[in-house]
Amino acid sequence: MKALRFAVLVGLLLLQAAAGQGQPTAPRPWGEWTTWGDQGQGTYQNPVLPADYSDVDCIRVGEDYYAISSTFQFSPGMVVLHSRDLVNWTIQGHVISDLTQIGPELSWNRMNRTGKGVWAGAIRHHDGKFWVYFGTPDEGYFMSTAPTAAGPWTALHPVLKAAGWDDCCPFWDEDGQGYLVGTNFRDGYKIHLFRLTADGRDLVPESDRVIYQSKGSEASKLYKINGYYCHLFSEVKPEGRALMMERARHIYGPYEPARQLSHAEKANHEPNQGGLVQTPQGDWYFLTHHGSGGDWSGRILSLLPVTWQDGYPILGAVGPDGIGTMAWAGKKPLPNAPVVTPQTSDDFTAATLGPQWEWNYQPRPGKWSLTEKRGHLRLHAFPPLEPDNLLKAGNTLTQRSMRTRANEAVVRIDLRGMADGQQAGLCHFGSPKYASLGVVSRGSARILEFSTGQDTTPGPVLKGKSLWLKSTWGLDGKSQYSYSLNGKTYTPFGTPYQLVWGAYRGDRIGLYSYNNKAEAGYVDVDFFHYEHSGPSQ
Repeated sequence: MKALRFAVLVGLLLLQAAAGQGQPTAPRPWGEWTTWGDQGQGTYQNPVLPADYSDVDCIRVGEDYYAISSTFQFSPGMVVLHSRDLVNWTIQGHVISDLTQIGPELSWNRMNRTGKGVWAGAIRHHDGKFWVYFGTPDEGYFMSTAPTAAGPWTALHPVLKAAGWDDCCPFWDEDGQGYLVGTNFRDGYKIHLFRLTADGRDLVPESDRVIYQSKGSEASKLYKINGYYCHLFSEVKPEGRALMMERARHIYGPYEPARQLSHAEKANHEPNQGGLVQTPQGDWYFLTHHGSGGDWSGRILSLLPVTWQDGYPILGAVGPDGIGTMAWAGKKPLPNAPVVTPQTSDDFTAATLGPQWEWNYQPRPGKWSLTEKRGHLRLHAFPPLEPDNLLKAGNTLTQRSMRTRANEAVVRIDLRGMADGQQAGLCHFGSPKYASLGVVSRGSARILEFSTGQDTTPGPVLKGKSLWLKSTWGLDGKSQYSYSLNGKTYTPFGTPYQLVWGAYRGDRIGLYSYNNKAEAGYVDVDFFHYEHSGPSQ
């Protein structure tokens, strides 16, 4: 693999890690994290993952930590992450191999769930299995199980067939009885508690009880800690969304008045949904996304230390009022765990795509292949649902863009299989905005073209059989495309493009192939190499 090496910048002013858990740390201007994650010597800086891993939940099983993150209309769905220390994460796989198990609107020939689809869920380990429950705003609650977090995951089973529900979480009590908590956002954000059937696959309807309701109350998690049933959730206060907890001696209550665990911090994009987890050493942490959105990098992940006060977990640095605030640095739960980051590059030599890849909607069978030309990804072309609309093209493969100091994505494409009317290339994928640099085939001519969806800039006619395309961007999210005819010398092309947030998602880097005229043509992708600045060590 032709890895790019990023030089270490000398003279950067580094934020110092906190000397102890729950202590205040110097604030960081949003998005200006020249360092992130593992800093060596047993310390870390937030964010621990500067990319769009939204609606996170997290558990520990033995010495390992597992997290899940929502994926909306992207397939495969519900990404699973693995870590040894809550700071260094890799992608384990996905829960949902076929989104049409949820419904036909998530398929390549409908594409009618942008910003919907797979919303927040929860992961638990019970009875020797991993369990994931999640919601979709239109179809209801679903669940799946697997012997390991890597799978294989069972086919989805509908738990509740109704629109308007989100943010569900299962809980099994010491007697083996299972429960499910979740929000009916269409009915005033009432949080309901149900008993589960013995197999965990269905709700017991007559057990339904509302245990909380407030403005925007959702993101529920249930725990039993020190004899208390602890209901963690978020709600909207005048200053923004904050994390709350109510607790009771019996799971159906009565619950004590809810206590605020963290301040709503607009400047820090509201860390407000995640998983509470205890290390083998007895320390507690909260893995959270920054949930207010509106940022091109999406809802990134941070790790907050937890301080217990009066039986409640205070999240982050404890303020003078006893309520948590954002902690930008801390001690790693496992000091000597190796530095790793989520997978990015792919040479397409394996039998399957790397777990970093997710299609925009469930892809069309038979229109992509890793075997038709060994060592390449073949992307066939067929008409999009709307002409010249990348958002409605059924063969677009994406992964998350990182917000680091320096990012470079390079792809080499073999053009010899292209047909008249076909377009293929490299894109920054968002909704409703996107930008691409690729090739347009008109008759026998292949022409370079930069597009923002609204405007196009034609380039030179390409004579060779191969083309290298590149995008570079930094912390500001301004991408510059360039191209090469030999893989060595690159020429910038197109105007700088500002990466964007849209449909609850941050930017994605991707590959595309479609044909406005016919089901004809293909490109062979030799490699996709994406390198970014890593955590300082």
